[in-house]
Amino acid sequence: MTVVGEALGLFQRLGGEALRHRITGDEELDSSELANADDPGLFGPASAAWRIHSDASMLVGGVRSLLFQSLHPLAMAGVDEHSDYRRDPWGRLNRTGRFIGATTFGSTSTAEQAIAAVRRIHRGVEGVDPAGRPYSAADPHLLRWVHIIEVDSFLDCFGRYGVGRLTDAEKDSYVAEMSRVARRLGVDDLPMSVTELGETIESYRPELESTPAARRSVRFLAAPPDLPLLGRAPYAVIFAAAVGSLPGYAQRILRLPVPPVLEPLAMRPTALALTRSLGWFMAGTHRAETLDARLLDS
Repeated sequence: MTVVGEALGLFQRLGGEALRHRITGDEELDSSELANADDPGLFGPASAAWRIHSDASMLVGGVRSLLFQSLHPLAMAGVDEHSDYRRDPWGRLNRTGRFIGATTFGSTSTAEQAIAAVRRIHRGVEGVDPAGRPYSAADPHLLRWVHIIEVDSFLDCFGRYGVGRLTDAEKDSYVAEMSRVARRLGVDDLPMSVTELGETIESYRPELESTPAARRSVRFLAAPPDLPLLGRAPYAVIFAAAVGSLPGYAQRILRLPVPPVLEPLAMRPTALALTRSLGWFMAGTHRAETLDARLLDS
């Protein structure tokens, strides 16, 4: 390898490790928790879930999901009244990153432990929203809303910004695969195809509204505190791409309208270039190499 090649490799590795640490922090899975050849976890390396969840488009999909989910007033009330996202935004990101990593790339026991921990937390999240409506994070109806929006967001953003393209069968497979996690969390009546996913999201539309809590969440997501200086411009691109990928009705309710011509002509190319760059960094991390090695072991 040339000196230039070695320097690029070091730059890739260091940048990738820094990016991954920002997402997972101290919550990163260790090698003993990862899937392996004997136990590929809930999905396995041939799954659509592994392909989508290892792509940098997940960064856009995650923000899109939070924006979209905030439109359900009871789900948002639970977050607003019980979550510490305003006091510890990076901690929440780290824990979310760990949950997705554990349920996707972890061994079966790692995934089951992560799901059990979330179920315990959900049992303590209940209350009454400002309009006097009771809510519970363990309510299957609210859990289904959170689930379908995550699945829709990750699938949509992979299609816009991910590496490669999924066939219709692979998209349906992803929706069905993700039901394995949701079912373990206590969700019933789950969509198993893209068509059913769209129909389920549509069934929630009469319940959606922009509440003060939702608007606070949007303002927070638009400009998170303590964002490193070097990360502000990339994050602005991610946020804009997330907004631009939302359905038009969601943009209108959130009061974040995007001119139709702006998303495909300006926002999407910029975000695509960013996710490709971030994907290059992520591909050079020790974690990716460790996971590959464990799956090749016999």
